Formats: sequence, C-alpha cells, structure tokens
Amino acid sequence: MSDLSTLPPPLSLDEPRADWPFHAGELEAQVRAGAGSGGNSGNGGNSGGTRGIRTYLPEQHRAFYAELPFMVLGGLDANGQPWATLRVGEPGFVFSPDPETLRIAGHALPGDPLADAWNVGAALGGLGIQFTTRRRNRVNGIVTAAGNGTFTLHVSQSFGNCPKYIQRREPQPLPQPLQRDASARAAAPQRVATALDDADRALIATADTFFIASANLADDAGPARGVDVSHRGGLPGFVRVDDARTLTAPDFKGNRFFNTLGNLVSQPRAGLLFIDFERGDLLYLAVQAEVIWSGPELDAFAGAERLVRFHIEEVRRSAAVVPLRWSAVEYAAQFAQQRST
Repeated sequence: MSDLSTLPPPLSLDEPRADWPFHAGELEAQVRAGAGSGGNSGNGGNSGGTRGIRTYLPEQHRAFYAELPFMVLGGLDANGQPWATLRVGEPGFVFSPDPETLRIAGHALPGDPLADAWNVGAALGGLGIQFTTRRRNRVNGIVTAAGNGTFTLHVSQSFGNCPKYIQRREPQPLPQPLQRDASARAAAPQRVATALDDADRALIATADTFFIASANLADDAGPARGVDVSHRGGLPGFVRVDDARTLTAPDFKGNRFFNTLGNLVSQPRAGLLFIDFERGDLLYLAVQAEVIWSGPELDAFAGAERLVRFHIEEVRRSAAVVPLRWSAVEYAAQFAQQRST
C-alpha cells in the first residue's frame, strides 16, 4: 500500500485551514461518505492529506515518471469542458528537472481534445500508471511554459495511490507489420457524436479500466484549486451501459480523499477515457456526473460504496491512434474471487 493507506481520525468541516489541501466539495464528499465528521476538531475532512499530499515530487516519483511509455492527462478545453487523454512516448518523455517541476514532451495523438489546451496558466492533472507493477502516482499543477510539443508543469499537489483495482497488462510498441494498417485506421476522421454507437457500447461493456478527469477552478478552492485525473478499475461490465447516453459506474473504497467525487460535487462536468487495449482506439466522453450516495441501486454492483451516473453530452472516437498494444489482462486481486465465481 502507499503512504495514504493509514489515515488518522477524521476532522470536521469547521474553519478549514488556509493551507488545507481539500476544497469544500472534497470535504463535503468526505463527510457524506463517512470519512469526515461534524465535530469541532477544527479543520475538516481527512487529516491524512496534510501528510500524503505534497507540493513537490519525492525522488521515487521523479524516477517513476521517467520510466513511463505513456501518461494520462486531464485538462479543460476552451469551453471549460474537462477531458482525460493520453500522451505517449519513449521512456524519458516525462521527466522532472527538479522536485517542483514536471516536463512532458512529445506531441498530441490525433484527435486529442486537449491538443491545444496546454498554454501557460492552464491547469493540468496528471496520472502516471504502470499496469505491470500496479504503481500509480498523481500530480496536479499549472503549466508554466509550452512550445514545440513540450510543456512544463509547476507542481501544486503530488501524491501516490495504492495498487488496488489496477489490472495488470504489459504495453508494447506496435509491431512493424501492423503499423501500416493501424496508420490507415488512424488517418480516418475522428467520429464525433452526441450518443454512443454499437461499437462504443461494446467497448464500454467489456472494459475493465477507465479514466476520469474533473475540476474545480473556483477562487475559493484555495490550494486545492485545479484539475484532477484518476483511474477506475473493475471486472468487465463494471460500467453499466444504461442507454446510448447514460452510463452508471461503481465507486469502490479508495484513499478517502475523494478528489474526484469532491470535484463532481462542486462541478459535475467531467471527461471519461476508455482505451481499446487490443486495437489502440481511444473513446472520449464529455459527461455530466451525478453521484448516488446510497440506495437499492448499489445492490447491482458488487463492492460499490456509491455509484456515479454519467449523462453523455459528447462522444469522440479515435481509431488506432495509440502506438502501443497491451498483453492479455491479469485481473487485480480485489476481483479474483468474483472472477472465479
């Protein structure tokens, strides 16, 4: 487990400190989920954040990011819509010249909704994830320089997450014989729609992983102001396709920081990303999120502590744009027993 796995007793929402790493939406989500209390301890929510959330990158995170062949990014487009997306490159395309800085090189993949978003002053959420080792680290901050496909991030929040719910699979560069066919598919125009088609529904119905970008850029968010992107994992079918414009997903027990749910409490717009690990497609969804905190609906999702319903506003599908393919999946230990029954 990461350094977030052991947390002290929850605090209250009364008079949060100016340096508290959670905004009001996160504190509200913590309290609603039982990770915070209404007592008079004085600082609100989850006091583990003052230890687990840093304003710099520890050395092991700096080394970790430099090993990655891809990184998940979250940001806002010109209309304020959050999107989750990928940057891909040779290991070293993400590097940290000093503990307060992360530099991301390379170029956007075709159809990236955030291709033009990384201007100076833009808020960015980053997730480094190694499926092979089930390691993941988060970094949020502000772009301080950009040009020639490279942008520099000043770190405002940095923290690790535990390996729970991460499915193991090995990424490999696309074999040469397949590159020509993949390039032909990737050259096709990106599909843009307001509803899922049959292929989209099939991808989601068999997905065991997705990523979600959310944001709170309100002035009163203080040090927690910014964009966040996080990982979600489950057995195939854990995201329920209710209809062509609605999805429902479980929210499992996590680090109790509630960064994503807290953002959604404050601002329900979000961006989802599904990866076709066999074909290299990316499915981007712009959604409005609705948190379902309790009720009989939870019974349909094994292990769910809450649900999130996503109302789809825009669909973008880019074919074969990821120059990686992944090995067969090895499911996370949390799902092994479910898989065998």
